[in-house]
Amino acid sequence: MSKRLENPEIRPGQSVALLQALHILTRDGQLNQDSRRKLKQVYHLYQFIEGLLDELQEPANATPAAAAAGLSLADHGAGKSYLGFIIYDLYFKQLGAAQAGHIYGIESRAELVQKSRELAVQLGFERMSFFDMPVQEATQSALLPSRIDVVTALHACDTATDDAIAFGLAKRARAFALVPCCQAEVAACLRQNKALQLARTPLAELWRHPLHTREIGSQLTNVLRCLYLEAHGYQVTVTELVGWEHSLKNELILARYTGQKKRSAAQRLQALLAEFGLEALLNSRFVLPLL
Repeated sequence: MSKRLENPEIRPGQSVALLQALHILTRDGQLNQDSRRKLKQVYHLYQFIEGLLDELQEPANATPAAAAAGLSLADHGAGKSYLGFIIYDLYFKQLGAAQAGHIYGIESRAELVQKSRELAVQLGFERMSFFDMPVQEATQSALLPSRIDVVTALHACDTATDDAIAFGLAKRARAFALVPCCQAEVAACLRQNKALQLARTPLAELWRHPLHTREIGSQLTNVLRCLYLEAHGYQVTVTELVGWEHSLKNELILARYTGQKKRSAAQRLQALLAEFGLEALLNSRFVLPLL
């Protein structure tokens, strides 16, 4: 019996060698509890991304240039590139030469980038590239294509998710799949303006206590991100990634480009920022398009 069949949790076609190299499987092909949770999260996200990739390959959604070049996917805050490797192994590796495509992993920790490069060579994953650079550099770098089809970010901490969105907008991404983590920027702004806000509105009671500040800041951040994407022409869906017993960082934001920039979304984003005393973010984090 193959190692894959001994582990029914592993998807058909998945490389056991890859999962062992990522330390998701032990040498004898087994899963421990921590790796089981991690694999469950990545597989759940992969199911959504697989659907996006299939949509983008449909004739009605693929431009001739995109079809000729194949699909491109950029994974921001890639870390050890669990997500990128699994997407490549289950999807890109199966594509024919005419649909080959490419995955780009972007990560600021040089040691992780080097390990990912070595693993890609070891496994023969030729259409994967890894870059040690911040998002601003990645956006301008000639090493990456001018257009990216799909941008992903799994548990990219704090403003790294916003960086992934900024990168995707600059690259005219056709879709996003984002699982935010540790959204601290807005919470810090709420704490800084606490005295003013307590005087202004009863809503400030929502972040009077530090724990509530963190939670409200996290929720508000993701609401603003969704409105921001809608204002830039994306249809946005928010859903649960996996059960809460598997991860507390569990919100999945999916966005598909339609080209219909929503004036109402931009107006609501501005109103929310004003209500919470966060107008400064309009000049930095949430720069709205001309409508």
